[in-house]
Amino acid sequence: MNTVERWKQNKHPLDVIDDVYEYAQEGLTFDEIEARAGEGEWERLKWAGLYTHGQHRGYFMLRTKVPGGYLTPEQAEVIGTVAEEFATAPEAFGGNEQNEEWGDGFLDITTRQDVQMHWIEIEDIPEIWERYDAVDLTTVQGCGDGARNVLGCPAAGLDDHECFDAQPVVNAVSDFFTGNREYANLPRKFKMTITGCREDCAQSQINDVGLTPAKRQIDGDWYYGFHARVGGGLSDGPRMASPLDVFVRPEDTVEFCRAVAQVFKELGDRNNRGVCRMRYLVEQLGPETFERAVRDRCSVPLRDRGVDLTEGYTGDHVGVHEQDADGLSYVGFNVITGRIGGSEFASAARAARRYGTEEASIRLATDQNFLLSHVPNDAIDDLVSEPFAVDYQPDPGPFSRGAVGCTGSEFCNYGIIETKQRVKRWARALDERIETPAELDVVRMHMSGCSASCAQPQIADIGFRGETVAVTDPERSSNEEGDTIVEGMDVGLGGSLGADNAFIDWIETAVPADAVIPALEQLFVVYAEERVEGERFYEWCRRMDNDRLRTLMQRADAPVSRGVSRGD
Repeated sequence: MNTVERWKQNKHPLDVIDDVYEYAQEGLTFDEIEARAGEGEWERLKWAGLYTHGQHRGYFMLRTKVPGGYLTPEQAEVIGTVAEEFATAPEAFGGNEQNEEWGDGFLDITTRQDVQMHWIEIEDIPEIWERYDAVDLTTVQGCGDGARNVLGCPAAGLDDHECFDAQPVVNAVSDFFTGNREYANLPRKFKMTITGCREDCAQSQINDVGLTPAKRQIDGDWYYGFHARVGGGLSDGPRMASPLDVFVRPEDTVEFCRAVAQVFKELGDRNNRGVCRMRYLVEQLGPETFERAVRDRCSVPLRDRGVDLTEGYTGDHVGVHEQDADGLSYVGFNVITGRIGGSEFASAARAARRYGTEEASIRLATDQNFLLSHVPNDAIDDLVSEPFAVDYQPDPGPFSRGAVGCTGSEFCNYGIIETKQRVKRWARALDERIETPAELDVVRMHMSGCSASCAQPQIADIGFRGETVAVTDPERSSNEEGDTIVEGMDVGLGGSLGADNAFIDWIETAVPADAVIPALEQLFVVYAEERVEGERFYEWCRRMDNDRLRTLMQRADAPVSRGVSRGD
């Protein structure tokens, strides 16, 4: 077994919940925690939803699970106020001025419909949990080797793009796995998505388990249910999920997901931490053998596939959209990279109560945006005029609308480059500098600070993967060879999900960061000239030869191809 597996064997990772209360009560420092419990405690603390900060010993990132992205206004207000009060940087790390773009007390909406906060101290966790318990929120298993937050369509139950509302199924599956000791120690993280939406907003193709709407005749009657995909994922070794020949009734979904987790638990790799994700197991066994293993462990009969009801992929709910109910709409706000002030998020929750009906909710989306539901149409103008909405309007430019960024080097142990501020500035600069076709409402631009793919760059129109880059610049050299080490990235083009799903091709590597925007400007000039009617940017990129795309990027008056990865 690898080191992490040995740590989990020594003590069940869910036992760390009790440890947190103990550490908080005694006011232990990080050194004291490690002396008492060993270095494996930092891994186990992930089951409490806590990650240590990259360069800030003594502080945590706290992850809150939001199944299907659904929050009541009360829950959203608690999250916002907790961020405002507790996610604050000490003066030694900048205090209120720690971040040029967002200041202090902010939160991040993630690509898994979670909420993340930074600068959290161990002594504050019990109070945060107490506030969370009062509104039925949890951080348990927000991280760690178990079932992560279950994804769903953020517009579930709201409009006619869905076959049925799957949010109750999302909740049932999440409830089963959260705190379940039998399935809280899997070989690696376990990601599920469940939707009744025809547009596959919950990204079934890149999850360990993806359930999408279907229908089937049973004893002469038609029933709604799910078709299943397994073994999808990104990071190193990306893989699109494989379909199984099963039809899963909604009432059987918990048992089906349990059976899949059981297969992963028994057969997944616990030796090599680098290849222990479920997608490697599906690839190794083959989808047919994996399916037989699931059927063998499932206590309910699994019928073969019925009629698939998925029509495509949208993944974007920005803007004003009519709901099924007459006179109501939901409003999708654009939050570039998902980062928003805690006070602003709490204000959005209060606005949902002020302008929405009693059924109003706040929904988090996989593109790091959020929407407010059940807003009477005659209240929309007042809602979007609220102070919280000034920076998050529902009619952004295409680059702002599609901008996604991971945590980056600011807080993450693995981040190589800064991401959040860079993506926000780049998105707005590109909206100003590049004239896109009028009907092109979104350009998905995703930036990951390393190769871990938390920002999902492989499925973007334009994807970035962080690098440290050596460029020749004797006047600013930082070593004897005359090199200057700068932040940079690999640049990929042409990714998407849906019926024409494909991962991006990495077109140019080790591009210095200050050369990227000029390179993109060159690409979009030719795209505007050569695109056929209705052709999206990723489609045009696929139609072009990669060598030509590379040549177009190199036309920029910038060192697009003059950098070398520092590790090469």
